[in-house]
Amino acid sequence: MYVLDTNVLIHDPNALLNFEEHDVIIPMTVLEELDSLKSGKQAVAADCRQAIRNIDKLLGDASPKVIEKGVPIVRGKKAEPLGTLSILMSTGDSGNHSLPEHLNDNKIINTLAALQNRHKSRDIILVSKDINMRLKARGFGVEAQDYHNDQLLDDIDLLPKGYREFPNSFWDTIEKVETVQREGSTEHILKREGELAKLNINEFVIDQMGFVGKVVDLSDDQLIIKDLHQHDLMNEEVWGLVPRDIYQAMALNLLLDPDIHLVNLTGSAGSGKTILALAACIEMTVASKLYKRIIATRSTQGLDEDIGFLPGTEAEKMEPWLGAIVDNLEALHEDDENMTASVDYILSKVPLHFKSMNYIRGRSFQHSLIIIDESQNLTPHQIKTIITRAGNGSKVICLGNLAQIDTPYLSALSSGLTYMTERFKRFRHGAHIHLQGVPRSLLAEFAEANL
Repeated sequence: MYVLDTNVLIHDPNALLNFEEHDVIIPMTVLEELDSLKSGKQAVAADCRQAIRNIDKLLGDASPKVIEKGVPIVRGKKAEPLGTLSILMSTGDSGNHSLPEHLNDNKIINTLAALQNRHKSRDIILVSKDINMRLKARGFGVEAQDYHNDQLLDDIDLLPKGYREFPNSFWDTIEKVETVQREGSTEHILKREGELAKLNINEFVIDQMGFVGKVVDLSDDQLIIKDLHQHDLMNEEVWGLVPRDIYQAMALNLLLDPDIHLVNLTGSAGSGKTILALAACIEMTVASKLYKRIIATRSTQGLDEDIGFLPGTEAEKMEPWLGAIVDNLEALHEDDENMTASVDYILSKVPLHFKSMNYIRGRSFQHSLIIIDESQNLTPHQIKTIITRAGNGSKVICLGNLAQIDTPYLSALSSGLTYMTERFKRFRHGAHIHLQGVPRSLLAEFAEANL
């Protein structure tokens, strides 16, 4: 029996369907918590309402006795029911001792202990995203686990970086290659074996001898690597910005590629994620006019609760949260005679919209560049909500640092950014780069390494 905590249903409203043949139990206290959180326009309220609708749909018109016993969970019209869903009343003695019931967490743990006493032959497991709740439950003698369904990796080091580095020369590892000239570019057709079998579409190959290649096509037995000249990549100037290292150069190549509709940039603080994305976006809206507007949004704990009582319009309220965008605009124009005038000119020329995540649901953005800053703080469900807003001719750019997660129920493994990076690694129009180094300043570099 799996007993779900409230935060699991908020994290993934469809969690009920992911326990296969096992019995899923929802304590009455969890329903009360969902009820108290369901009002409002915040993302949490929308997830609560979705979870409540899912419970109602699964229970249907079952009688109270059937609900107490367990309603078979039906997935799809033709699928056989698998597992059951039941509601657990918060009554019953948990034994000789129980936790004080002034906290909802304690009520749930006491209810589980009572359930364990009634069903001593069965495994009863509490599923919660709250690490402290799991510790309390285990201390009280109830088994507890994290919700792992959307954790696609066991170790964050297994997350693809978007490139593969070879010591010395890449060509030393290759036995046979066929090289062709196609539309002014050089392409190498290689057999997909050994290290090359691990490469995904739109990933880069770099070595210490200066070779840079990008996987532009692959099949089961071969792949095609496009030869990118390192000199050209390193000297690509975008809105006055020149890449400082090969990783930034590869990121700019992806950002400027019109065939790639989703770009993830991860990396430590100061590695250049925001400034690269902003420079590329301004270049593609002002200079080349490939896109009509730039939409910037981000999720922080404060923002997702409310954009609240700051004076002004939605854009003015969002400015304190998206200060990183304005800071980087100033950095791009710091050498101008009058930096303030340049920034004001850009903001007047570029349709740069600051949007709150709370009001992004249900919208559709056509021919837009959508920048999602601090995307490591989003759940997989929230990431899906934003990416599905992208309409025809739009490009989504996700920026994040998995070492700076501020949301209490997320870790680097369960973050929506990790989930999306792993899910999209074989998507022909998606790409990911993990930036290296801290080019922000010598001070930032030392702080990142030693504090």
